[in-house]
Amino acid sequence: MRLKALISVALWILSSHVAMWADTIPDVEETLQEVTVTARGSGLMKLRGTATNTDRISSAELRRAACCNLGESFTTNASVDVNYSDAATGAKQIKLLGLSGNYVQMLTENIPNLRGAGGSYGLGYIPGPWMESIQVSKGTSSVKNGYESITGQINVEFLKPQDDQSVRANGYVDLFGKAEINASGNLHLGEYWSTGLLLHGENGFASHDENDDGFIDLPRIRQFSGMNRWAYLGENYIFQAGIKYIDENRESGQHSHSVDVHSAGHEPYRIDVGTVRWEGFLKNAYIFDRDNEGNVALILSGIRHKEDGSYGERLYDVTEQNFYASAIFERKWADGLHGLSAGLSFNYDHFNQLYRLENNQSVTPSHLKEHEGVGGVYGQYTYNLGSKVLLMGGIRYDHSSVYGGMITPRGHVKLNLLDGSLSLFGSAGKGYHSPHALLENRFLLASSRKITIGSNLQQERAVNYGGGANGFFNLFGRKLNLSGEYYYTRFSHQLLVDLDSDGHGVTISDSEERPSYSHTVQLELSYDLTRDLLFTAAYRMTDVKVDYGNGLVEKPLTSRNKGLFTLSWTPMMGKWQADVTLAINGSGRMPSPYLKPDGELSWPTRYHTFPQLNAQLTKNFRHWSLYLGGENLTGYRQKNPIIDASNPWGDNFDATMVYAPIHGAMIYAGFRYTFTKY
Repeated sequence: MRLKALISVALWILSSHVAMWADTIPDVEETLQEVTVTARGSGLMKLRGTATNTDRISSAELRRAACCNLGESFTTNASVDVNYSDAATGAKQIKLLGLSGNYVQMLTENIPNLRGAGGSYGLGYIPGPWMESIQVSKGTSSVKNGYESITGQINVEFLKPQDDQSVRANGYVDLFGKAEINASGNLHLGEYWSTGLLLHGENGFASHDENDDGFIDLPRIRQFSGMNRWAYLGENYIFQAGIKYIDENRESGQHSHSVDVHSAGHEPYRIDVGTVRWEGFLKNAYIFDRDNEGNVALILSGIRHKEDGSYGERLYDVTEQNFYASAIFERKWADGLHGLSAGLSFNYDHFNQLYRLENNQSVTPSHLKEHEGVGGVYGQYTYNLGSKVLLMGGIRYDHSSVYGGMITPRGHVKLNLLDGSLSLFGSAGKGYHSPHALLENRFLLASSRKITIGSNLQQERAVNYGGGANGFFNLFGRKLNLSGEYYYTRFSHQLLVDLDSDGHGVTISDSEERPSYSHTVQLELSYDLTRDLLFTAAYRMTDVKVDYGNGLVEKPLTSRNKGLFTLSWTPMMGKWQADVTLAINGSGRMPSPYLKPDGELSWPTRYHTFPQLNAQLTKNFRHWSLYLGGENLTGYRQKNPIIDASNPWGDNFDATMVYAPIHGAMIYAGFRYTFTKY
């Protein structure tokens, strides 16, 4: 009832925005006959004017798939992997350069976000139709946004209120019983002010159990989220502010009608996670030298995240409060040849946690508080010789109330040669991550493993080096893009999640300066086979090794190789669009299994290569688009993603051994509507 009421209120607000905006539209008789010019551009592009190695994923690229949320936005991208953390909660995790999302700095409009309590389920907190673009930077990024980027940075840009006035809607439904609706609109209030409203609602109406193990394959998620933002774009003063609200509940676990549950004499094993999250931000900038991009800015943001989770009879509740502030000075000299960025920042995190690690309600829950305040100062110099030579070097110093001082040096170089058709780039730098052992690994509660957390956990520290080249050329009159890159990440301290030493337990501890590293090589090609047909192919090799105390071993549940092939066909000037994506996921090592009483292994020592095929057909009209698609059309799924699913209250139950899709082929359909006032 609360969700329905919130949606009703939000739709009323949106209708008010639309009604006000509609009054500004001139009568049809007063408009001239429309002339439409259509051009095909790449939805995934390299940013050549920046010193970092950055890919921009545009809204056109996002529409090549259903893209219901941020976690589903990388299916056509070879650099970023998104995998399920377990087979029960629906938690997803990004992997970049072969390492987990904890080492990727997540930003929303260049403000740190989706960290801490928002890390586990946060990829579902940003609806796809809300996003204007995504920027993916590999390796160490700018020191401007902090010290946390180790393997890269992902920044999400939302639809802006100052954009052309428009009303948008998007609907989606699939055969697994999920439905969602999105709506957005913006309104210009005079010459300088504008406002926008974005709404999202989704619900899982059905429980799907394809392998008949008694557990729901995908959690039933009910979510409502809304965002209202304002912008003032004056001649010298710029102001932006926004507030976002999320109310989500995810239910998973066993079917209540499961025969095995009742015959065992137990209540069904349930997973229930409820979240209420508030986000707010405020940006102020004063432009004192427009010709040289001179400005000073103040950015403020705050987050309150409350999550109550039960995993069988285990529980984990957390309330997070975060405050972030950044003061920035920027200016260029000598017609942009030299640039300086300097500033101060402060970040405060407070986590109030209540947890029970035993599957026994009679055990009294434990209480844990964690808090950290970090103040920092940075300076960054950029040399830009007509975008042909770009050098960027920066250093920052931060002091943590928990870990003390941190020095973060980072440097980037890029050479754009042959009139910009060939780019060579390189980077080197350092990064840090403050670990939260239970908070960031709470998916482990979806098992019977005994969780042991070591003492004296150190701040994670790593260096990253990388480089490569990309270029575009004409081949038989068509455009050919080629790129290659290599990155090396080495940790001096790392938080290790050891699933190897004990098949019935997990130990979370510090690496104690034992080495661990990641090597990543990626090659990519895209070619316009015809005017309307774009082909891309990519190959990535990842070598990730860790030392749990007995020497370096291959990191478990990490594929060593991956191939990606896509075709995008847009005939009839884009009136139709067909997209096909085939991913070949390589084999990898499983955590060390244990012997069952019958002498067999609890699970295989390795998993094999498997394919995933996605496809979508879209029909575009003037304001409407209709799409029909499918995911995992090859039908490959992990046969037994949950160990001992028939006895979740026993010692062998484990839902964390996930390496592949846990559901088979899925068909979906939807619509998009956009009406823009130019």
